[in-house]
Amino acid sequence: MKKYLAVIDTNVLVSSLISKKIDSATVVVLEKLFDGTIIPLINDEILAEYKDVLNRKKFKFPAEQIDQLLTTIFNVGIMTEKTFSTENFPDPKDTVFYEVTLSKTNEDAHLITGNIKHFPKKNVCCHTF
Repeated sequence: MKKYLAVIDTNVLVSSLISKKIDSATVVVLEKLFDGTIIPLINDEILAEYKDVLNRKKFKFPAEQIDQLLTTIFNVGIMTEKTFSTENFPDPKDTVFYEVTLSKTNEDAHLITGNIKHFPKKNVCCHTF
């Protein structure tokens, strides 16, 4: 089985947990995460954002579901340093996702996001759903 290094934008996680369709692209991303096809690239900043966003009351995600997802991401993920970028982002919180992906571009890393327009098109292979 081929494995893919990927930084998963928070919006993909939220969309997958909200989705009512078991075959939606974001749900498939989580399936690939759990079956080991996608190896998440993470750092402390990304993990903190995941935890903050997934625990927002407006989503009403069960705590056990959040814990299982975050534990899996932490256990199978690769802690990765950022590569500084001078790019400007509409949402500054997106910078870390881009910079972590940049740090592994020589290893064919991908950025999986639902907001491809928020990221520069050069240097990083972005996938959107």
